[in-house]
Amino acid sequence: VETGDPSGTGYGNPGYLLKDEISSALEFDQAGMVAMSNTGPDTNGSQFFITLEPLPALNGSHTIIGQVIEGLELLEALEPVDPDTSLFSESTTTVESVTIEVQ
Repeated sequence: VETGDPSGTGYGNPGYLLKDEISSALEFDQAGMVAMSNTGPDTNGSQFFITLEPLPALNGSHTIIGQVIEGLELLEALEPVDPDTSLFSESTTTVESVTIEVQ
C-alpha cells in the first residue's frame, strides 16, 4: 500500500530529498512495516508504503520508519489497484483518520 504523493500521480515529490537511514536491526520480516518509497539511494521524499506480507528483498534498500500495530485488516481490505492500468482512477476507499504513536 503506497501513498504520500502530493501530486496525486504516483510520480511526484515534495521538492526535497532525504538521505536513507537504513538500520540492519529493522527488516521487512512481517506485514505492516512502514517505509519510505524511493527511486534509488538517498531519494526519499514524502511517499511511503506499508507492506502486506514479509518482503525480505527490500531489506537494506528502504528506510523503515514504523510498523502498523493495529488496523492492518483495513489495509488488507483495500481494493487492489494496478498502477500500470489504473493509477489515475479514483479510489473507492477513504481513510478518515490515522493515529501515529511514538514508542
